[in-house]
Amino acid sequence: MSNLPITHLTLYKHGVGFFQRQGQFGGEEVVLTFRSEDMNDVLKSLTAIDDGEGQVLGVDYATPQSREERLAGNSIRLDDDRSLRDLLVGLRGRAVRLLLDQDETWEGTLLGIDELPERQPLETTPVSLLISESEQVRAAPLGRVRGVEVRDEQAAADLRFFLETALSQEDFRRVTIRLTPGDHDLAVSYVAPAPTWRVSYRLVADGDEGKALLLGWGIFDNRLEEDLEQISLSLVAGMPISFIYNLYEPAMPQRPRIEEEARVAAGPVEFAGAVDEMAPPEPMAAMAPQRFAKAAAPQLMESRRAPTRDALREATVVDTQGESLGELFQYNIGTPVTVGRGQSAMVPVVTVDIPYRKDLLYNGETLPSHPVASLRLQNESGLTLERGPVTVIDGGEYVGEAIVPFTAAGSEFVVPYAVELNVRVQERNGMGTELHGLHIEGALLIIEQWDIRWREYQVNNRSAEAMTILIEHSRDSRYELFDTPQPSEKSDEHVRFQVSVGGRGEETLRVQERRLVSRRETLQRQSYEQLQRYLRKGLIDRATHEALNGILRLWETIERHRRRVAEIGDERQKIYQSQQQIQGNMGALSGAGKEGELRARYVRQLEASEEQLTALQTDEAQQNAEIKRLEQEVERRLKELGA
Repeated sequence: MSNLPITHLTLYKHGVGFFQRQGQFGGEEVVLTFRSEDMNDVLKSLTAIDDGEGQVLGVDYATPQSREERLAGNSIRLDDDRSLRDLLVGLRGRAVRLLLDQDETWEGTLLGIDELPERQPLETTPVSLLISESEQVRAAPLGRVRGVEVRDEQAAADLRFFLETALSQEDFRRVTIRLTPGDHDLAVSYVAPAPTWRVSYRLVADGDEGKALLLGWGIFDNRLEEDLEQISLSLVAGMPISFIYNLYEPAMPQRPRIEEEARVAAGPVEFAGAVDEMAPPEPMAAMAPQRFAKAAAPQLMESRRAPTRDALREATVVDTQGESLGELFQYNIGTPVTVGRGQSAMVPVVTVDIPYRKDLLYNGETLPSHPVASLRLQNESGLTLERGPVTVIDGGEYVGEAIVPFTAAGSEFVVPYAVELNVRVQERNGMGTELHGLHIEGALLIIEQWDIRWREYQVNNRSAEAMTILIEHSRDSRYELFDTPQPSEKSDEHVRFQVSVGGRGEETLRVQERRLVSRRETLQRQSYEQLQRYLRKGLIDRATHEALNGILRLWETIERHRRRVAEIGDERQKIYQSQQQIQGNMGALSGAGKEGELRARYVRQLEASEEQLTALQTDEAQQNAEIKRLEQEVERRLKELGA
């Protein structure tokens, strides 16, 4: 594939590359070699365009079979260490010309080779040939054979097929682009698997100038079987949709088998004719101090060359153009790139001075106990920054490492690079509830209360210098802050509070949040003590308190009447049981003598029980009437309260 080199390569973050090859040449075919596992992507995306005078006729590639599968049925099979012997075995019955030593030539039909015991040398194995002119059979030891001329066309074709198959490797496949005769200016492009490109950054901050140099290097690998020489390179940030579709392996779907059927000639038919019818934060009042001591002697410090911002900017030439591709962002490297086969390379993709400030950020979920020294930067590069590691250099010294997040142009990003051990933060938290208000809806009391939670951050500065710490507190849209200092800034997931602590000092930040929740209770379940508590807290006034007390007394009276109704029912049931017993006893007595007297007494008892039942019925009616009256009174008073 020397006449169609790679001229451009676009690498993505999801494991594919877009390859473009171009070249001018004469001929009727171009051969490309791909790894077997790349073929599905190549067949899905391969495009060939001839901008010269010729045309692309088609694309051929070997069927995905193993070498043994491709050679099945081939008459010529050669072993690696006895190819001449295997060739003569495969040519049995074919017309050949044997070239022997001493310039002797035999021509005829090859009969074969007589195998000798393994202990005999292979050179003594007889080779038999039927001589064409004399019909004689001659034999010569294999050691005399100096050459074989295959006179049979099929055998020659089988030999060529074996050699071509042996030439191709199992792990690679050849794709042939067939062209018309003549000169061509051919461009071929395709997608193939490629290692994802990576990016690493250097961030150089010189003192407190407010500007830092961001230097980014793109890293990629050449896993191709060829060198990349003076190609143009693009690196794409983002992640387009991509998948593997099996186009390479032949598929033979199952089909139903249909038997032939007897047919009768069809007669004439007729048809009826148709009828017409999708605010940057405020600057901090104070910055985290730089506290990295330089322990080297002055004369040594003067002799070494620190990696300053200006030196790195001048030493690295970056010719990169950024291009927005909708959901993607592309770095187009302006300098030609050369990478050898099996090699990797780093290319500069961004060098820009961007504004920054230093902060001490504390987030107990990320790192408990200590804040982190951080650089807060504004991406004014005009480029989308891909996620990658960054090494931070401040004042010519290495001060830490971090991860640059995926950042769009114009957005802020934070680089936390070192733990500030001189500051310790301890946290305490708690929760509780507090009554907020109540109101009445019918016979229900709607109670509103605050669900409160709080967290205290105790900041202890063990250094002699004053420090300012930004404490990150998680945001919850269900809760609101109260009795808490105003946050200095907000992010998508946190609010940040600024805490200034003097040298050897200590400060405490208390963050309180609350949300209003309500619950429903029946007024009838309330007690006089609860109503008195609501009155003391000012949640109800005196008139409402008295009205509710009166309603509670009415409900108590109603409950007493209902208990009396239940007692009447129990008494009535006992009388019924006594009457049944008396009536049973009377059935066994006669009307004369002592039995008659006893019977008369039972009759008088029954009459008395009937009088009791009548009295109970009257009492029950009075109780129910009073219950109804009282319930109407309760309903009236509840309406007055709700009005």
